[in-house]
Amino acid sequence: MNTAQIVKELERAAALISDAAAEQLSSAVQGANNIFVAGAGRSGLMMKAFAMRLMHLGFRVHVVGETVTPGIAKDDLLIVGTGSGETRSLIGMVEKAKLLHATVAAVTIHPQSSIGSRSDFVIELPGAPKDQSSGTDLTVQPMGSLFEQTLLLFLDAVILQLMATQEKSSGTMYGNHANLE
Repeated sequence: MNTAQIVKELERAAALISDAAAEQLSSAVQGANNIFVAGAGRSGLMMKAFAMRLMHLGFRVHVVGETVTPGIAKDDLLIVGTGSGETRSLIGMVEKAKLLHATVAAVTIHPQSSIGSRSDFVIELPGAPKDQSSGTDLTVQPMGSLFEQTLLLFLDAVILQLMATQEKSSGTMYGNHANLE
């Protein structure tokens, strides 16, 4: 079954991620005044899911591009999720954040990419490029699915780390859950 194949790919990918990566991002989140998240396409959706969980934990978090997102400043953190590290709109965001002395973290397949090389720190995740026409990539999934799923799992691991550090549980987080549904 295809679902079992996907789970095996995710298990292999998760085994390649160091615990130190989650600790590094967790520490940066805790030290930031405001946290901004950005990504494009499906990676952007994973970043929005992460922003929601950060909000549930009580952090001041914003999704870049939303109408109510304030400006970024010194002592703020921008976290960019990008498989390629070359998305033009995201490069512009990273450059602007750096200009304003914010800290930038990239979560990407390609640490040496344009976004990775401009970031204060990079977390490398396994995945396959969107263009798999070369046939050399080890995934049964289309396009960037493996990266996007690994991104979500990694960010959920960061949430677990933050929950432990802050001594919070799902029950305490529920107090920040949307109630106008």
